[in-house]
Amino acid sequence: MIVRNFNDPEVLKTTYIAHYGAVARMVMTSHFLKSIEFLAYAIIPPGNSIEEHIDEVEEIYLIVKGGGIMQVGEDRQEVSVWDAIWIPAGEPHSLHNTRDEETVVVVIAAYPRR
Repeated sequence: MIVRNFNDPEVLKTTYIAHYGAVARMVMTSHFLKSIEFLAYAIIPPGNSIEEHIDEVEEIYLIVKGGGIMQVGEDRQEVSVWDAIWIPAGEPHSLHNTRDEETVVVVIAAYPRR
């Protein structure tokens, strides 16, 4: 069993700026995961965005605090706490924090089934 708290030193050491607007950390990665690429979280300050980008992995964003405008492909929608958003592999996507508080997103990424 592997247990990682979001505030464990191993997790905090992975801190990086994700897509020009969010502070992100990797909680678990493909270093030991078999069919999932990673489990991470991102903190988006008010007014900031995870800029539009494309990933080769399928993702799920789970909003655990705050919210904003999510765009996946041509679809734009307001999202809020406990919304889960599916992002197909290869689809452009972004998330803009429109709230007065930080938005926290848990991200799960996996390669499409072969």
